[in-house]
Amino acid sequence: MKKDGRYDVSDLPEAQFEPGSKEQVLRNLLGIKSPKAMDDTETRALEKAMVGLVGKYDENHRFTAADIREIHRLWLGEIYGWAGEYRQVNISKGEFPFAAAARVPDVMGEFEKVVLARYTPCKLKDGAAIAHALAVTHVELVLIHPFRDGNGRAARILSILMALQAGLPPLDFSSIAEEKKKEYFAAVQAGLDKNYAPMKRLFTEIIERSLASS
Repeated sequence: MKKDGRYDVSDLPEAQFEPGSKEQVLRNLLGIKSPKAMDDTETRALEKAMVGLVGKYDENHRFTAADIREIHRLWLGEIYGWAGEYRQVNISKGEFPFAAAARVPDVMGEFEKVVLARYTPCKLKDGAAIAHALAVTHVELVLIHPFRDGNGRAARILSILMALQAGLPPLDFSSIAEEKKKEYFAAVQAGLDKNYAPMKRLFTEIIERSLASS
């Protein structure tokens, strides 16, 4: 049985894998067993969700923790039964643990009061200030990792919506999925010490690339 700390979590849907997937795909509503097929399905769902999300949140919207859950649900709600729900299992990446599952609701509440209330609506005009706001918000949300899966992409969705509030074009994150991948993870880890400069540098480059291609 899979254990999470002192608790047996094997009966939680989010802790289970799709039968026949060799524990490579989380149990899902579509019965998808292939990692490639799931990646494609999630990507198509993300493209579809973005259309609705851009119209849902305007330039004057102050984002909340409930909005983050809604963003996740609108994206993955047709794929996973737990979409939009805070995770109930502890997760880590390598030796790096994210916020304990039991603390996620409280930590997200603090994130709303301290970060979202300060940086949204993101109606800044100075490029450096925008990059800083995006960096802080992105890093802190990824460090919490409120959901079982899809946290990085949910954080990118929020970044895109904030950038649109600032009058920027949709952000192009392709670099952090390719040549800047290691730099991105290092920037997230730097945020543990409230050092947002590495992520700010990445967002500055992302903004410049997005403007150049718009």
